[in-house]
Amino acid sequence: MAASKVAVTIDVRLLKRLDRPVASGKFPNRSRAIQEAVREKLGRPDRSRLAREAAKLDVAFEQAMAEEGIAGYAAGWPEY
Repeated sequence: MAASKVAVTIDVRLLKRLDRPVASGKFPNRSRAIQEAVREKLGRPDRSRLAREAAKLDVAFEQAMAEEGIAGYAAGWPEY
């Protein structure tokens, strides 16, 4: 993947927090740690939207639909 250099200004306290996982080996360097943090932050709206959409589901209705779809097959399944 192509990469571009950027310059950012980071608060000293935040930089110290960033350096901890780098020093412990969780990330190989600051650049990778920042890339992962940005990737995670940018992905949150997608996960939040999924959670909002899932919250709209009627659990009882969805369960009934799922069970209706397998009702004919369940009789032939072995007991556990």
